[in-house]
Amino acid sequence: MEPELVPAEPQPEQERFIAERASQTTPENPWPLHHLSQNIKTYIDKCPHTWVEGQIIELNKRARVTYLTLRDVNEEVSVPVTLFAQETARLTEELERGQRVVVQLKPDFWVKAGKLSMLGHGIRPVGLGTMLERIEKLRKQLASEGLFAEYHKKPLPVLPHRVGLITGRDSDAEKDVIRNARLRWPSVEFEVREVAVQGVHALRQVTEALRELDTHPQVDVIVIARGGGSLEDLLPFSEEALVRAVYAAQTPVVSAIGHEADSPLLDHVADLRASTPTDAGKRIVPELGEEKLRIAQARAFLKRAVEMKIDREAQGLAQVRSRPALAAPESTLLQREEDIDRLRNRALAAARSQLVRGADVVAQLRARVRALSPQQTLERGYALAQTADGTLVHDATALAPGTEVKVRVARGSFDASVTDTKESNV
Repeated sequence: MEPELVPAEPQPEQERFIAERASQTTPENPWPLHHLSQNIKTYIDKCPHTWVEGQIIELNKRARVTYLTLRDVNEEVSVPVTLFAQETARLTEELERGQRVVVQLKPDFWVKAGKLSMLGHGIRPVGLGTMLERIEKLRKQLASEGLFAEYHKKPLPVLPHRVGLITGRDSDAEKDVIRNARLRWPSVEFEVREVAVQGVHALRQVTEALRELDTHPQVDVIVIARGGGSLEDLLPFSEEALVRAVYAAQTPVVSAIGHEADSPLLDHVADLRASTPTDAGKRIVPELGEEKLRIAQARAFLKRAVEMKIDREAQGLAQVRSRPALAAPESTLLQREEDIDRLRNRALAAARSQLVRGADVVAQLRARVRALSPQQTLERGYALAQTADGTLVHDATALAPGTEVKVRVARGSFDASVTDTKESNV
């Protein structure tokens, strides 16, 4: 065992060297504890008064002091606050748990116990008018950015495979949505996420559930449902973080918050706004009876259309078949046969006539040729005289007596000898 340490006699503070800064302290030269506490208090006392907004989650009233725990409206952050009697005396109504307030805080460090607390001043409840003003300001800002524009809204599927439902734990809103949806379409499936729908946890849990369902591969539409309530209860559904998360979602989102008169900012950014959870259950799925009736009507319409088409085609076919070309096709053939015979006879007559005219022309040409031929001249009693070498005799004086000539007549020829020549007087 280690030997028991005997504390050294404390030296007078004025005889010790005290480091000026905390970073200058060492094991051999530490600060006295009260010096650290005093420095912390000096540092904290320099912090300015700060106005903050939060929600009261714990409240403990004493005779002269009221202790409360104030929690951030969106995050898991809380601080204890001390209010003295003069602060609560200014209030026109008593503070309550769950109430949203605005208070001016000043950090205070208690040196003796080393405890940090917040002293509150000017605490006041956040009134309805203030909250409405903030919501309206945020609504105008988001609208100017285009988050509420109609062209950004996605259409709901005609028949969703599975419906994502974000609602309170064992809430009437959950029962209303599921009951009314299944009354209309019994086979609809739900992927339910039960979350806080009011209070400081509502914003974070609803946003996380929305992101989870948005990535679910079988969820085709998401419904965010809550029953009616006060403006304070519905504030999470007007928070900017939730509105932007709904705008960024790829799955269509249906807002079913409160009653018809309630209108949180979620209603403006959602792809469909249902007046109540009951209305949401009716609008996310079709009604089975109506769909069956529509299918029956569509089938009857298609049947009539097909029958009318068949009737029209049958009538057209009957008209075509009634035409002479199809009713008595042989009549057309006979008519064409008669036309062919007539044309053949005309062609033969024309050919014969052409042959006759050609024969007459040939006969005429033959007669003309014969009339001009030497043979025809011979037929008239003329004769041709040729010398031995076959030269025609044109001039009798050119022949010497005794010259042998060949004489050709119309029929045959004979040889002759020139005895004498005479000169023509012509």
